[in-house]
Amino acid sequence: MSNRIPISVTVNGKVQEAEVEPRLLLAHFLREDLGLTGTHIGCDTTQCGACTVFVDGQSAKSCTIFAVQADGRKLVTIEGLAQRGEQTKLQKMFGEEHALQCGFCTPGMLMCATDLLAHNAEPSETEIKEALAGCLCRCTGYAPIVRAIQRASGQEATRSHAH
Repeated sequence: MSNRIPISVTVNGKVQEAEVEPRLLLAHFLREDLGLTGTHIGCDTTQCGACTVFVDGQSAKSCTIFAVQADGRKLVTIEGLAQRGEQTKLQKMFGEEHALQCGFCTPGMLMCATDLLAHNAEPSETEIKEALAGCLCRCTGYAPIVRAIQRASGQEATRSHAH
């Protein structure tokens, strides 16, 4: 007897149906079952933010959600952020501001920053830092990430230290 549960989720605009174990984390479902490896797994404890995706338009850390909890929901991963192959302004600014080095945290940072800008078109430096508080980066020192978000929001980027 199988303990697998059927689910149906819309991921990046495409309906995906699968049978999953009740304990399978959404992050693992996205990476292993759907091959969407842009969702990174850094900690499995909600500390790093590398696994951030949108669930029904809200950012969420996919390492703390079971795949069965996503049944019937709309998900967007980093692979679904660009539209018709065109990077978002935020993605472009991350490149221009050198807001990534190893790139491991970048998908989560982009998802969190996209969520921030969707709710606050011109966030202050403090608001940006607060929005990124659940994301860890070991390479950049955060300053270029903050500048990229400021520029994506149409603001002049400050050259102060982010943290």
